[in-house]
Amino acid sequence: MNAKEKAALAGVKEQVLDAPAYTLRALDAAVKLNQNENPYDFPADLKEEAFRRFRDRAWSRYPEFVPEKLLGQLADFAGWTRDGVLVGNGSNELLQATLMVLLREQAPVVIPAPTFTVYALIAQILGARIVRVPLNADMSYNADAIIERALEARARVVVINTPNNPTGSLLDERGLERLLERFDGHLLLDEAYYEFCGRTGLRYLESHPRLLITRTFSKAMGMAGLRLGYLLAHPGLTAQIAKAKLPYNVNQFSLTVAQVALDHRERFRPAIEAVLAERTRLGAELATLPGVKVYPTAANFFLFELPVAPQAVFERLYRDGVLIRDVTSYPMLGRCLRVTVGTPAENDRFLSALKDCLKQLHIERGGGN
Repeated sequence: MNAKEKAALAGVKEQVLDAPAYTLRALDAAVKLNQNENPYDFPADLKEEAFRRFRDRAWSRYPEFVPEKLLGQLADFAGWTRDGVLVGNGSNELLQATLMVLLREQAPVVIPAPTFTVYALIAQILGARIVRVPLNADMSYNADAIIERALEARARVVVINTPNNPTGSLLDERGLERLLERFDGHLLLDEAYYEFCGRTGLRYLESHPRLLITRTFSKAMGMAGLRLGYLLAHPGLTAQIAKAKLPYNVNQFSLTVAQVALDHRERFRPAIEAVLAERTRLGAELATLPGVKVYPTAANFFLFELPVAPQAVFERLYRDGVLIRDVTSYPMLGRCLRVTVGTPAENDRFLSALKDCLKQLHIERGGGN
């Protein structure tokens, strides 16, 4: 580190300097299956409706300070009280705001591993003490271990992604109930992939005021490029979390498109059903490949373990025009890759490239023809 860099970084919190950045290689490919996006775009006619509504608004004015119409639509959509709903610039902003409100310096926070790395990144920057609880060998959640570690560490917050990224694991109903019964701190459920499994902790919100749920428009509703998420929690809690959000945090265009999406919510069901059908087919096809272990998923992606070096497979697939996700840096996933469920044509292209790659690597290792 040279003198200028040293001077520039003087005063930066130590936990920030030590934190690994959340990064993603900016790669382009004909078949892009690396970010758990919806392969079916927002319907063209609904785009036109959103553009029409947006054109009618004054662009020189700020969006609503409190987007009342959208909050009411979300309350109706989710089946929760309007005062218990917040919207954010993606669900990640709401996760950050929630942890900012709940975590003190050196406060223990329980986070299963492997999971979405942003939880630990935010917690580390806030100065919290991260208590990681490994998943079971089959990548399922161990609710009892999570409870035990939370009680032992005297944690006040537990964060669970269900279905979990990057494993696809779902926290089952009984596990959730045990957590709510035995852990008296705040339980934050990230349900970003909720629409692909239909399972939610929503029915427990009324009886458990320290439960919080975040969801997103990025996945099932095909709005990843517009960055809009929402949080469901006890109204008293959302009022405090709102203090940690920036004013006018969601731009007017994203708010408008979300309103259009909720006005026509039934239009997104066919795309979800198409993804679910392809999920079944893709999982079955992957399971037939020699030496490949496919983990059960409740989301729109698969984690799979390989009998050969995953990085070599990742690079060869990319050279063949297929981009998936290298997750080998995650705990327990040193031999794994992750692939998003795409369209039938995209999945066929991925499967064909993967089969050719595995065959070629087998030959190179001396396996013969």
